[in-house]
Amino acid sequence: MNFEALDGARAVMPSLIIFDWDGTLMDSAGEIVGAMQLAIQRAGLPERSPEQLRSLIGLGIHDVLARLFPDRDPARVHKQLAAQRADRDDAATRAQFFPGVLATLDRLIAGGYELAVATGKSRRGLDQVLTATDCRGYFSQTRCADESAAKPAPAMVEDLLLRTATEPQDALVIGDTEYDVAMARAADVSVLGVTCGVHDATRLRAAGATDLITDVTALPGWLAGQAAVTTAG
Repeated sequence: MNFEALDGARAVMPSLIIFDWDGTLMDSAGEIVGAMQLAIQRAGLPERSPEQLRSLIGLGIHDVLARLFPDRDPARVHKQLAAQRADRDDAATRAQFFPGVLATLDRLIAGGYELAVATGKSRRGLDQVLTATDCRGYFSQTRCADESAAKPAPAMVEDLLLRTATEPQDALVIGDTEYDVAMARAADVSVLGVTCGVHDATRLRAAGATDLITDVTALPGWLAGQAAVTTAG
């Protein structure tokens, strides 16, 4: 439930916490960029800089390709890159969680929070990394970009709310990009930006993040601060 803080701002007291994956839970940006550059090179497509690729992490693949190659048919480019899928999937499973993430998820579950994932990954990609890291049990629900409209559309969050019988005011999205922020705001859900990932604090604030933390390990303390506000009120 959400409450009014002393200064008139709304304190956030969620029952459902929805995490982005890459750049939020997992330190995977470097692996994703490297694998994508290799796939582009092997497919004979025009090269793109690491900065260009990194800035688009979190979007669905068709949106990424439309922005990278605006003069080409995204579906055709996707076909050209499909042969490189194994390299990209291998890179995803080589990535590691940010330090302290799994211990933090344990704390959140012990505190009674329900956890979910809304990611720009494909279902195949997410399932592969969930299996490789043996962490599927942390999340009651997961939604991927190829199962509904991709970020920044609100569809994944709205679907998770429906599947968990949660009202928007009782949920909180955690993400590292402006696409996560836009997705959450479009679903009328509060959103906390993490600055350990792809987009910096300025970009997250400009997109409308409710607040910022350095990384997921700071989330329990932030939630405790929200609870203190409601107690003081």
